[in-house]
Amino acid sequence: MTEKFPDIRDGVRALCAGFPPEYHRKVDAERGYPEAFVDALTQAGWMAALIPQEFGGSGLGLSEASVIMEEINASGGNAGACHGQMYNMGTLLRHGSAQQKQRWLPPIARGELRLQSMGVTEPSTGTDTTKIKTTAVKRGERWVVNGQKVWISRIQHSDLMILLARTTPLAEVKKKSEGMSIFLVDLRDAIGHGMTVRPIPNMVNHETNELFFENLEIPAENLIGDEGLGFKYILDGLNAERTLIAAECIGDGRWFIEKVSAYVKDRVVFGRPIGQNQGVQFPIAEAHIEIEAANLMRWEACRLYDAHEPCGAQANMAKYLAAKASWEAANAAIQFHGGFGFACEYDIERKFRETRLYQVAPISTNLILSYVAEHVLGLPRSF
Repeated sequence: MTEKFPDIRDGVRALCAGFPPEYHRKVDAERGYPEAFVDALTQAGWMAALIPQEFGGSGLGLSEASVIMEEINASGGNAGACHGQMYNMGTLLRHGSAQQKQRWLPPIARGELRLQSMGVTEPSTGTDTTKIKTTAVKRGERWVVNGQKVWISRIQHSDLMILLARTTPLAEVKKKSEGMSIFLVDLRDAIGHGMTVRPIPNMVNHETNELFFENLEIPAENLIGDEGLGFKYILDGLNAERTLIAAECIGDGRWFIEKVSAYVKDRVVFGRPIGQNQGVQFPIAEAHIEIEAANLMRWEACRLYDAHEPCGAQANMAKYLAAKASWEAANAAIQFHGGFGFACEYDIERKFRETRLYQVAPISTNLILSYVAEHVLGLPRSF
């Protein structure tokens, strides 16, 4: 099957080859951050793929960005360490002012700044975003933020963060999706000056945190777009996020399929390769079929996003299909490797943990099914 964007794939694969499994294994064991790997991606220009050429980037689309993320995971890495810069970029690109783009995009493209974090989720609201309690109140030339966020990733390895806060009380808006605004937070100024970070240890080596805001002041010029339209703006970023993570899951799935297929061909038990048994073959073949089907939906979501057309359904379905396929591939890989699947040196258990995350984040499979039922099939809202 002919792959799209072969030049990009070859370039990313070549870079990833310089970071063998031992590198990622060591980072995972130490619960560290792959600084050298992310720096290499940045210096090679891959992290600036979506930034227009006039600001020092490549001016590529989500389709090309998805290939970069896919190939990182297919090479045995974890794009979760850096994918935030890709989907967060869309909010600034599509809704930021000319002055904001000129101020922030060139240093991001040069690798001097990282835009890796997005603060949306809160402890008491979860995916019910319109009920967020973090507020931003205008006082002179500054916005004052109070509230709390949770599961906010890469704060400790980012300079900037996209923040969603309510600027008009929920009781005062006609539609609950109104009255929220987007801000660009300079974390270098915010941490320790109105913003406190509490890391959350978790089963995956994924740096994520709880944030506390107490009278955090943000310059008025850091409001992105129009006040009150933040929910609409954030949807662009969420659709990009789900599509990119679909691509990552496709990369994971292909990594698992390649590993397990090679293993079951060579693993001989009772005088024959275990891959000769249909009980082994069928789950691997089924996972492969699901990965290829998810890949088609990924391209459709990318096409619509890059054309600035509505793509919520496609982005959600791509993420659902790809996350399910990669998880099935992971199960097959760990099952048929037997005890070796749990040995760190085989990398199966690490990738198993990493791809499991996407059954839950950034949106759970159940909520995707609810979205499709309501918004695609026209069924009554279930919650």
